[in-house]
Amino acid sequence: MATSALTDAVPAADGVAAVRPGHFLTFTLGADLFALDIRSVREIIQVCAMTPVPLMPGFVRGVINLRGAVVPVIDPHARFGRPRAELGKKSCIVIFEGLQRAGEKVDLGLLVDAVSAVVEIAPASIEEAPNFGATVRRDYIRGVGKLGKRFVVILEPAKAFDIDDMAHLCEAAQLEIA
Repeated sequence: MATSALTDAVPAADGVAAVRPGHFLTFTLGADLFALDIRSVREIIQVCAMTPVPLMPGFVRGVINLRGAVVPVIDPHARFGRPRAELGKKSCIVIFEGLQRAGEKVDLGLLVDAVSAVVEIAPASIEEAPNFGATVRRDYIRGVGKLGKRFVVILEPAKAFDIDDMAHLCEAAQLEIA
């Protein structure tokens, strides 16, 4: 396991780098538990009216107005090849910081079934993404954390919600229609 990719190294008193646990926001998608590094999460909001945008792929549910800013809302169910999310009482939007290849930071919304908790996961409790059996593409997964007897899939938002990659999918959808 490559811990440097999973957590931050901090200098220890003896000069050897120590690895500190990561803090993650956990949320559910169906029966599965997922997590995002808390440092990328900006806020959690109630589901509000989303304006559909024509010619977007099915995983872009629309855009919302967040204090005057236009924020795209992504449905991870659809992004990961599942049927679109059904809105429920606990559904909410996790606003997180995405990154474009040019290095520009962009806020994105993630429509989740429910937010669970912020948890601390020690580096020793995080395994590499599995080579098989995952319901999400391997490169979308940062690792799999152990929380007691349960596992949590820690997403790699720079890959799973890559803005440029999603823009190419939008362009492809437009070309198919033309």
